[in-house]
Amino acid sequence: MSSQVFNPVRIGVIGVGNFGRLHALTLAGLSEAQLVGVVDTNPQQLDALRDELPDVTTWHNLDDALNDADADAWVIATRTETHIDIAEKILRDNDELALLIEKPLAENLMTARHIESLVAQNPNRVMLGHILLYATEIRQILREIERRGSLTYLHSVRHRPIATWDVYQESPFRLLMIHDLYVTYALVNGEEPTRIVGRVHQRDDGGYDLALADLEWASGTWATLTASYLTPPGMSAEGYDRLEVFGRGWAAQIHPVPHPLQVWAERAEWPLPLNVDANPVAPSGWLAEELRHFCRVVRGTGEPPLGASYADALRIQGWLEQLEQSALRSDE
Repeated sequence: MSSQVFNPVRIGVIGVGNFGRLHALTLAGLSEAQLVGVVDTNPQQLDALRDELPDVTTWHNLDDALNDADADAWVIATRTETHIDIAEKILRDNDELALLIEKPLAENLMTARHIESLVAQNPNRVMLGHILLYATEIRQILREIERRGSLTYLHSVRHRPIATWDVYQESPFRLLMIHDLYVTYALVNGEEPTRIVGRVHQRDDGGYDLALADLEWASGTWATLTASYLTPPGMSAEGYDRLEVFGRGWAAQIHPVPHPLQVWAERAEWPLPLNVDANPVAPSGWLAEELRHFCRVVRGTGEPPLGASYADALRIQGWLEQLEQSALRSDE
């Protein structure tokens, strides 16, 4: 009997804040991957990760990490405004390295295009992180669309706690609705909308707590998307999401957030707001499936799913900017 040698994909993580930490923990537990180390300029972030992964290799400096790690690929999970500079450095200096970049790709479309010529040499070198594309429910809806026909209408809501603005100081378009734009892109098979209209609701003390989007396509599909920082403290710490889709003679609905586990003690709790179990021994859920898929992309046995390629990300970035520009005009 012949045997095959299995070589895990060597992956490092750049930025170990909230989601970067989950990437590192998940990679540490995947048989398909080997976590070669993590990079962060914040020593407190690295110390916190060492409490969970005592043997993890850490770097404060990206150049040192790129020289020392012998990685096949990197996950970029830093602040949005740093994504393209980091990606450009890696793509320009290392012909073989692949990247998984957390969304949004960049602060604006012009900046996002800075790496266009580098990515064009091998489009599968860059994949965008979007865990909902790996949700079983989303995949099933895509299969239903393929079987039953295109959508007439989709309605997506994503509500988060009132205090979210105080933490992130970011528009609901960019912090929340970007997720729904990626899902919508996949559900309409990447078709370009013919109409994009956005609105935002101002908070009393500045900033925004609600964003609305209306999109239409030449095929006849309509979509309405809602994202807010409006849920009260008594609800799940991650608020809730709902997606409804309607075709001709059929409909479907999912509630991806919070995940359906509720605990009652002094108060009601939802301990699994996302289907992400970043257990470094045996991870499971959306992020684990995304990273498994990324390993296949790096090895050349897969490609980014619809909605997660660099070309897709450019188009979705364009949708986002059109929504923001429309919202500004409506406020004038």
